[in-house]
Amino acid sequence: MSPPPRLRISGGTVYDPVNRVDGAVRDVCIEGDRIVADLPAGAPRLDARGMIVMPGGVDIHAHLAGSSVNHGRRLLADERAAEPVPAPKLEAGTPRSGTGGTLPSTFATGYRYAGLGYTTAMEAAVAPLAARQAHAELDDTPIIDSGFFVLLGNDDYLLRQIAAGETARARDYAAWVLAAARGYAIKIVNPGGIARWKAGGQERNVNGLDDPVGSDAVTPRKILETLAGAANDLELPHPVHIHCNNLGQPGNAKTTLESMETLAGQRAHFTHLQFHSYGGERGKPWKSAAREVIEYVNAHPEVSVDVGQVMFGPATTVTADGPVEYLLHASTGRRWVNIDIELETGCGIVPYMYKERAAVAALQWAIGLELFLLASDPWRVVLSTDHPNGGTFLSYPELIRLLMDRAYRDERLKRVNQKLLAGSVLLDGLAREYTLNEIAIVTRAGPARLLGLPHKGHLGVGADADVTIYADDPDRAKMFSTPRYVVKAGTLVVEEGQLRRAPAGRRLAVRPQYDATLTHDLKRFFDEYSCVAFENYPADAAP
Repeated sequence: MSPPPRLRISGGTVYDPVNRVDGAVRDVCIEGDRIVADLPAGAPRLDARGMIVMPGGVDIHAHLAGSSVNHGRRLLADERAAEPVPAPKLEAGTPRSGTGGTLPSTFATGYRYAGLGYTTAMEAAVAPLAARQAHAELDDTPIIDSGFFVLLGNDDYLLRQIAAGETARARDYAAWVLAAARGYAIKIVNPGGIARWKAGGQERNVNGLDDPVGSDAVTPRKILETLAGAANDLELPHPVHIHCNNLGQPGNAKTTLESMETLAGQRAHFTHLQFHSYGGERGKPWKSAAREVIEYVNAHPEVSVDVGQVMFGPATTVTADGPVEYLLHASTGRRWVNIDIELETGCGIVPYMYKERAAVAALQWAIGLELFLLASDPWRVVLSTDHPNGGTFLSYPELIRLLMDRAYRDERLKRVNQKLLAGSVLLDGLAREYTLNEIAIVTRAGPARLLGLPHKGHLGVGADADVTIYADDPDRAKMFSTPRYVVKAGTLVVEEGQLRRAPAGRRLAVRPQYDATLTHDLKRFFDEYSCVAFENYPADAAP
């Protein structure tokens, strides 16, 4: 048997926050697919002198696979045809040319993540019924390690257990669904709101945490408490991943803060926080409530968030929050798709454009930056655009420059619509500039820690050999958009800025334990209410 391949990355300036390395010149040694302490003198070398060395990027929240994303790709066929992705210059095998736009094809997604220096990405919302398709699409997405979060906040069986006071059975059901779907974490979207929307009553959504959902015993608050408790009781590596009620509504910061307070003391991750940090009230002008929301996060170490930054340009809103997408379609007149997935959830898709001269878009852009710049602990505030909702992940380099370069940020601020920006801390001249070490935290070390992935996000001994090497450029957008080298699991996939190899990534999943007697009641439920046989529901069931 031949020895595992070796590589010494020599002389680079290393940023590895987990191991408290902040800009030190040192070697990084790789043997096989792991980081090792040292290598023999004759091991192959990659000269990284004058370059920046970081762990591979980790995207905690994106939409890149599954039935909703695939519907979006079909809806945006014209966009994808207009932006082809050329075949990479692969060393061997058959290169594939893909399609781009805000929802690139499966393999183009893998190419483009690697082309930014990202080696891990999580799909943020998959209905359990659609898990098999999501796995198939992730199997066709090369290079990146990936997994997905399973939608449960509007699941019919779960809501029935909550109504009956069966907390233990609800926890066991969450564990069973994660195992059946081969998912990674529990995702809640607009808890209870989608169930009410699908029921078609006069009030088609929830407005408050104590609104009844089919039964007075079931409310958004109770759903949050039940699923957060389940995730923590099951000791899942990542806490419950929460998309709050009232997304995009003026005044929704009150709902966000109430949701956080409901789960005080418990681990919980609140996603795309920018879309949930609006002050004011319905029917009145919007304003920022970023300061109030991030101050709560700063003071509560059990809470983590990703920002969901809005970036100017084309986007595609893709969410299980069907009521929100209907309102967006109705207010813009844009084409749309709305999907009803039986027993579980829904989905809406609307193409969108964030324009600098649009007052609301300018406010959203400012709120996201305020959240980043006012955060006191970058380990709990992750860089994201909620791809493709706030903008494509390809805009990450531009976002990094906005965080690192105050002069550039101030110049961009002058160009946007000022109508709703009164009182913005950006206008007050917020001077903070992120350091390279902080960027390594919010794009690598932090999300890896929050996902419970101890082998990712750092360059210590035993870590996954996922390494990105950038040419040091004062234009940080340019620097982060084109890494010089990327190593994935010990394989050099990007050389001199060119994608040369596209190995398969690994799947990240959990299989928590549950009381097996649950399946007897589940089979009865499937026989009575589902058009899918219980035996065919798990993702690994024979097709």
